[in-house]
Amino acid sequence: MHKEEKIIQAIILQGALPLFFHPDENISVRVTESLYASGIRVVEYTNRGKQALKNFRSLKKTFSKQFPDLILGLGTVQDSKTALKALEYGADFLVSPGYSKGLAKISLEKNILWIPGCMTATELMQAQESGLGFVKIFPASMVGPGFVQSVKEVFPDLLFMPTGGINSGNLESWFKAGVSAVGVGSSLISNSLMENKDFEIIKTNTGDLLKQIAAIRSHLV
Repeated sequence: MHKEEKIIQAIILQGALPLFFHPDENISVRVTESLYASGIRVVEYTNRGKQALKNFRSLKKTFSKQFPDLILGLGTVQDSKTALKALEYGADFLVSPGYSKGLAKISLEKNILWIPGCMTATELMQAQESGLGFVKIFPASMVGPGFVQSVKEVFPDLLFMPTGGINSGNLESWFKAGVSAVGVGSSLISNSLMENKDFEIIKTNTGDLLKQIAAIRSHLV
């Protein structure tokens, strides 16, 4: 199994891909530790601030020693320059809000998992044509579970991970629609929880989310 395939399988097994950014490096480390303690082994650190790449580099250095089984990717990658910098810093995978030919090219050349954001059939066709099998539906709240249900029949080989507006209240409808995993950000790791350093709450909430996904999946079998 290729490295890209292993990471996809790890995300699917986990059921949820937590994603967050905080300008403070220490808070970013503590959040990641809380996620790991709850059973998370794949994390997306989003490129949403000037400190993001610097923090990402530190997280990779810290956790390659502390948690060697942690898979850490950079999200919100919008251009080739950022992608190459992230790879230089050891990113295990890349996630984008949209589709880009340049990033598709880098992912093929560097044999790196790249998860593009798609919200139309055209973008899904482009992703499939580029040899990509795992896509992010973004912003998920704009299209809803019905979109996945409809396109799944047309794109049976694609695996879907909706991101944006996913929470415990709508989880079930997404999994019923046939998604492979969900991307979860602010509903799990809110700015207020990070600012208040409520790392135990993040850990508990993440554990609860994973249990909820396992329960939903057991009913769907």
